[in-house]
This record gives sequence, C-alpha cells and structure tokens, in this order.
Amino acid sequence: MDKVLIVGCGDIGRRVGGLFRERGAAVSGLVRSKESAERVQQAGIAPIVADLNMTSALTELPTRGALVFYFAPPPGGGITDPKVRKFCDSITAGEEPEKLVYLSTSGVYGDCGGALVTEETPVNPQTARAKRRFDAEDVVRRWGQQHGVPVVILRVTGIYGPGRLPLARLQGGHPLLRIEECPPTNRIHADDLARVCVAAAEKAEDGDIFNVSDGHPSTMTEYFLAVARLAGLSEPEQVSMEEAKKVMTPLMLSYMSEARRMDNRKMLEMLGVKLRYPTLKEGLANCFEQG
Repeated sequence: MDKVLIVGCGDIGRRVGGLFRERGAAVSGLVRSKESAERVQQAGIAPIVADLNMTSALTELPTRGALVFYFAPPPGGGITDPKVRKFCDSITAGEEPEKLVYLSTSGVYGDCGGALVTEETPVNPQTARAKRRFDAEDVVRRWGQQHGVPVVILRVTGIYGPGRLPLARLQGGHPLLRIEECPPTNRIHADDLARVCVAAAEKAEDGDIFNVSDGHPSTMTEYFLAVARLAGLSEPEQVSMEEAKKVMTPLMLSYMSEARRMDNRKMLEMLGVKLRYPTLKEGLANCFEQG
C-alpha cells in the first residue's frame, strides 16, 4: 500500500493521508477547489483539483494499483449519488485500484428505537441523506464485484475533534432538546476514525462492513453541554420536543428523530483498533488541549 488516493480529501482525508505519509506512501488527494488544494498540499499530500460531477475531469486519476479512500459526500437532493457513479465509471480497464474503502454513515440503519445496532442489523434509511449514502454503498459494492476490486464499507457515527466542535451553535445561543427527551447518539473522535480507516485498508476483506463508533453513546444535548462547559460558554436553554419543532432547523430535528446505540465490537476485534479516545471526556479534553 505504497500508493494512496483519497477522493474528497477534507479534514479526515488529511488525517488519513498523514498516517500513510508517515509510512512512506505516496498520497494524492482529490479536492474541488484551489483553496482545498492548498490545505492538502500543506499537509504533504499531492493535490488533484477535479469536480466529481464532471466525468471528463476524472479520466486521469491515479487509481491503478492504488488504495482508494472515497470520502466525498453525495450531492444534496434526491436519494441517489451520481458523483460516486461518475467516479466508478471513470476507471477504465487496467486502471483498477487495489482496494476501495468507502466512508458511509450509521444513518443507513434508520431509527432503531434505541436498540443496539450491529453490522447484521437490517438497513432502513429513512432520511434522504441516508438513502443517498446507502445508494452509494450499493454502487461501490456492485462495481467492486464486477471489476474484481475489494470494497470495504465503514458506517461512521458523528465525528468530532479539534476544529469540529459545535462552538458557533453554542455561541449563537441555539436551544437544545431536553435531555429526558433526547435520543441516544453515537460519536467517534476524528483521529480515531483516521486510524480505523488505515486499519480497514490493511486488515479488512472484500465485502466487510464496520460500524465506527467509540461505543459510548450519549445524547446530543449532553454532548453540547459538555462542550459548553469546557469552552466556558453559557449552557443553552433546553426546550421540549414540541417547542423544538418550532425553533430548530429541519436538519437538527432529523438528528433527534432517530435513536441507535452502535455496537463497535467488530471494529475493535477484527481491525485490532485500540481507541485513543474511547469516551467523550477523553476526546473533548484532547480537543481543548489542541486549542
């Protein structure tokens, strides 16, 4: 795995790329803008500026024999992901990668009523964004089968880390849902997610699916309150679900409409990952230590 291509090389991509660069791999990162390309280059990753919506821009990507991470989110709207289709269609015979790791979301399981969710739990995507993600999973899985490329899928929970905290929302004084009405949510520290990605590339086999979480669910309200305390900010007002429907955005409400407790045992056991931040307390402490 001395050649790595990261499609959608944002924050997580730069973290993953850094881990591979430490091992001496040549890492390229596909981004959409010149500004993103500068950030990628500063991280020591070779930038490729291309629009995944345009097949003509994807004809010379360095995919042959590479380890490919597909981190690019689907476009907004609809229930399919045309971008991942264009990427797969752009890879011609003889240019296939060694392996493809696709970053999906735990949202594909839908509302599970707070039950423990394993990789064997049937998918039931209910929001449009979750349906787009599951569509992308299906596309890369089928493409891999047709072209003999191993495909691994990571179903990732809420990502937090330095630079990824809800400080702006807290500073804006937006209300929170009352803890007693708030469903359980799941998280993973960005650095641990990057290490899981590397482990999946090295150890996972074709068709493997992994839930990626720290294994310690809590409510979103508890998460926001913990961040507020560490940041020295005032605790936001807590409102009932009835009031939340009047004052919260549809996106925030959608996060409150599903309850899952993610089981991460397969990730820990099969990938051999030892999390650096297995609890929110440890993870948030790291975030504020790094400023």
